Amino acid sequence: MNFSITTWNVNSIRKRLDGLAALIEEENPDVICLQETKVQDHLFPADEITGMGYPHQAVLGMKGYNGVAILSKTPLSNPEPLHWCDREDCRHLFAGVDTGGALGEIEVHCLYVPAGGDVADPLKNPKFAHKLDFLDAQTHWWAARGDRGPPRVLVGDFNVAPLMTDVWSHERLKNTITHTETEIRALETMRQSGRWVDAVRKLIPKETPAYTWWSYRATDWEAVNKGRRLDHIWVSESLTESLMAVSILRDARDWQPPSDHVPVTVRLKP
Repeated sequence: MNFSITTWNVNSIRKRLDGLAALIEEENPDVICLQETKVQDHLFPADEITGMGYPHQAVLGMKGYNGVAILSKTPLSNPEPLHWCDREDCRHLFAGVDTGGALGEIEVHCLYVPAGGDVADPLKNPKFAHKLDFLDAQTHWWAARGDRGPPRVLVGDFNVAPLMTDVWSHERLKNTITHTETEIRALETMRQSGRWVDAVRKLIPKETPAYTWWSYRATDWEAVNKGRRLDHIWVSESLTESLMAVSILRDARDWQPPSDHVPVTVRLKP
């Protein structure tokens, strides 16, 4: 049996339950990881999501901001929140997922990296400094973990578009937060520290433009197509040979009400 996992910055789960239902109708993933759920745990729409076929849920939320969740058709084991940079701001949650097949148990991490504000100077912009500190903390943690434990998948809104083909214009955006050299270098250091494989770019050639985010400011986002690839799925090296397919659900940008992000799904074969 194949195993699929989707990541989506949902931008408020209670506002976009219809979008979640549409995602399930379109992709039918085994696991869905959400970012920016924007809801406290006791108000998370657990019953509605159970009714959609995802009775196993791990949630880590707060009022109005941030928040992550892992939704699964199969049991989750040992869900655990992680907090970074001395802030309990609900950005990282992981759990073991029973794939129900030859892949066995996979450790799934759902991550929401800080956006970083507007000024790409950590001395002038505390939000950007926090983003870099967050990525650095992740780097050290993954390096310390090494290869211990089961195969892993790390997904989420990383708020960095690392490649030239991950943005609509490298020249126009090279000094814009999400595509600065400083962020790109920090994200790559983090990737190497965990020996991660960028699953999307393993399946979509690096020469091919690929976007997962389009600004709300564009009146006709599709025609203008000023996108960025901010949403990522990384896998352990041991899962590389299992990568089978990837889909970026571009049409989701038109769902009402829209998120500025669209779902990304990777399928793994045994």
